[in-house]
Formats: sequence, C-alpha cells, structure tokens
Amino acid sequence: MNADTLPAPAARVLVVDDEPDLRTLYELTLLREGHQVQAAGSLAEAREQLAAREFDVLITDMRLPDGLGLELLRALAAGQRRERCIMITAYGSAENAVEALKSGAFDYLTKPVDLKQFRAVVNSALQTPPSAPPGAPVPAPSVEQAGAAPAAAGGPGPNGTDALRRLVGDSAAMRAVKQRIAKVARSMAPVLVHGESGTGKELVAAAIHACSHRGTGPFVPVNCGAIPENLLEAEFFGARKGSYTGAAQDREGFFQAARGGTLFLDEIGDLPLAMQAKLLRAIQERRIRPLGETHEEPVDVRIVSATHKDLAAEVQAGRFRQDLFYRLNVIEIVVPPLRERREDLPALCQALLERIAADTGARVPELSARQWQEIAEAPLDGNVRELENLLHRAVALGEGGESGFGDLLPAPAKPVPPAAGTQHAPAAPAAPADPEAGPALQTLPADLEAWLDGQERQVLIRALDETGFNRTAAAARLGLNLRQMRYRMARLGITAPSSDEQADDGH
Repeated sequence: MNADTLPAPAARVLVVDDEPDLRTLYELTLLREGHQVQAAGSLAEAREQLAAREFDVLITDMRLPDGLGLELLRALAAGQRRERCIMITAYGSAENAVEALKSGAFDYLTKPVDLKQFRAVVNSALQTPPSAPPGAPVPAPSVEQAGAAPAAAGGPGPNGTDALRRLVGDSAAMRAVKQRIAKVARSMAPVLVHGESGTGKELVAAAIHACSHRGTGPFVPVNCGAIPENLLEAEFFGARKGSYTGAAQDREGFFQAARGGTLFLDEIGDLPLAMQAKLLRAIQERRIRPLGETHEEPVDVRIVSATHKDLAAEVQAGRFRQDLFYRLNVIEIVVPPLRERREDLPALCQALLERIAADTGARVPELSARQWQEIAEAPLDGNVRELENLLHRAVALGEGGESGFGDLLPAPAKPVPPAAGTQHAPAAPAAPADPEAGPALQTLPADLEAWLDGQERQVLIRALDETGFNRTAAAARLGLNLRQMRYRMARLGITAPSSDEQADDGH
C-alpha cells in the first residue's frame, strides 16, 4: 500500500503562498482530509503563525513577496523545531528543490501541483516520525538501541533493525555511516552512496529504505550496467502492448514496481547519456511515460543511487550529466573500504562464517591463528565481497586446523616499473611464461580503453565460437547472464548470424 492510499491522521498544517487561489486550493484539499489548516500569504505572516503555535507540517512556496521560503526552513532549524517542511518550487527550478532538500526539507513539489501527489506527500510527511532539526547531531544507533526504539518514537522498526544489523562493524567509519543512514532515512531527499566495489553499497541503500517511513513498501534494486541500452526505457518506465516487437502485453517498469517504496539505482554512472536525460525528467517531475503511452503518469518513489566511479570527474569528462549529478547527490554517503576499517575484520569474519554455515547446514567453522594472521595481512582490495569469497572457498575446500589459506589468497601485486630516467635496481630474471596466460604485453597501449575493448571482444568471440554462437551457453562459460552478454555484444559490435538470432532467447 503506498502513501496516497493510506488515511492521513488529522494534523495541524500551515500553508504559505502569496497566490490566494492556490492557497485556497491547498486549504480545501487539506480540510477534506480532516486536517486543521492555517494560511499565510507572506514570510511575515508565516512567522507570526509559527510564533503563536506549533504545527505538524509546513507547506511553503519558494518565492514569496518578502523573501524566500528557505528562510522559514532555516528559522525552524535555528529554533530547534520539528515541523516537517514541504517546499513548492516553480516548474523546472531544479536548483531550488535541491537546495531545499539539502537544507532539511522533507520533500518538494513542482508547480503546477498535482493534487493527488500533493496529498501523497503530505501523508508521507505525517507518517514520518518527527526528526531532529537540520544540523542537529544524531547519535549512531547500536543494534540494541535500534531494536529497543519503536518506529513511532523515531527509531527504526523491525525491518530497520535487521538492516542495521547486516551492516557489520563498530569502527568509527562504520558508526559514521550508520549515523548518516539514521539521519537521511527520515526525508525524501535523494541519496548517492559512493564506495569501491564490494563495500556493501546495496546493504546501505537497503538500510536507508528499511529505516524510513517507506520501510514496508517495496525495495527495488537495479543494476544499471547490466541492462542493454535498447531496453533501458522499457525496463525503467514500462511498456504498453504492441509498443515494440515482442511486447505481447502491458508490462510495468522499475518505477511502477517501486511505487510507495525505494528505487535503488546501482552503478548509476554506467547509464548512457540519452537515458540520463530521461531519468532526470522522471526524478524532477515525478512523472513517467511508458513506451507506447501518450500520457504521463505520476510515480511515488524515493531514489537512492550508488556508484564506484567519481561522478564529479565523469561530469568534467562529459560522460555524466551535471544536472542529474546535482539532483542525485543531494545527500552523499561514503562507504569506507575494508582497509580503512580493519578493526571490523573479526566481526565481519564471524558474521560471514555464520552465514556460510547456515547456507551449507554445517557447524560454524573456526579459523586458525595462522588464517587470522593471513587475513589481517591480506590487501583485500575486493573489500567485503573478496573476504566472503575467500572464506567460502576455504570452507568448501576443507581448509582449516592449523593450515593457512594456501593458494586461496591473491598474490601480492607486482611493483610498478619506475619512470624513465629513474634510478632502480637491476631487474630479476624473468619467470617462465605461464602457458595458460595470454601473450605478454610488450608495450603500453596508447589507448587503454580501446585496447581493453579489443581484448574483451576476442574473449567474447572465442566463447561464442566454441558454443556454436549460443549466447546463453557462452555467457555461462564467462560467468555472465544473458542480459550482460547481449549488452557487451551490442557495445562491441558483435552480431549474431541470423539463423542463431533466436536460438537462445527463449522465443
């Protein structure tokens, strides 16, 4: 059930707008919902109303005759008040909306305001426990504190408790992440989760969702890099029957599936520029148009995105839209790599071993002193994902007792050759060539990206040749799924013979 279908509790609402017709429209809409409504036409009148009484929700236009609605938002913060603020901005004023969310607004609406969306946003604000004012410190909740705090009192409910528990670690870096989650979960502001591969960005996104007022709604994770470019629009926004070849019936997209909940866009930096423009409009206007449809439909989702890329650098390079970057990066959460929180290794290993034991039905294995030492000294550049794989392989191969991990740990990285003209020791004799390895790289490529594409193309073509151009079988040989295989083939210009075109697509 989404927010616009839930009955809103009676509340005290202050509406601030200098246009009498709009002010009356908002008042009548809220009165029909059973709320107590006060109105003001300027900043001065709004300040008088706020000085006289407390409200549950403040709805204010951004531009008023005697100033900006942001001034009211800042006054609430300065006065340590707990009214949830909804900002109304002019059509296309993305910068104003982002500034309002960064200043602590619960949500925003764009003119002309859709009344159904208006009611949904107000209801969402009323269902959210009063939060600390913007800028106020929020202590990081421990698992015990999280479990003891009922949702009505501002703490996470059972779903939030479980999600926080999955974020294993009590280092200063992880406490900061949990504190940030507890703070940002209370609003509708878009969140960008940044971190290296394998650090647990999806767990952070799931915790934000579970700790929010949308925790009982759907959480829809999407890997943006795994969707073929020609299917992106249909996958995100849905499609009507007959809108493209093979569309035998209406189908929902990710936005519809996440209605009333959270849409998690993983690896957002992999989206092509054309899709970035369409995504930006959907986020700004909160309306989408399915393929084959002539009218837009409103959507009620919260956006959380993640990337391992430096999006600011991608913007400078022209590979990511600046306006979309600012829209997504209203609040940023940086997930620390494992090398910056090695004090969490014992707790992480124990949690991972318990999960492995539960999956295999065996008792929880114990690590030897030598294994603990090797884990502590390993670089673990793949972060928690690499640690989990290491422990999984050790259990599967029966490593235990006093033995170490043997060949399971990655070899140390080879030193980088010094630059030309730098003094260095004579090179050691070259080791015998590995017959399984590819040809040695004699010179550095002038265009690394093109060289890597060429290598990937050779591997894909070889796998396809060895499987009779069966893409499903070739994908399995390479550890990919069919969708990823299609995407890579399209990107590298590898076409299938016409006789094989439908052999492995399930048609």
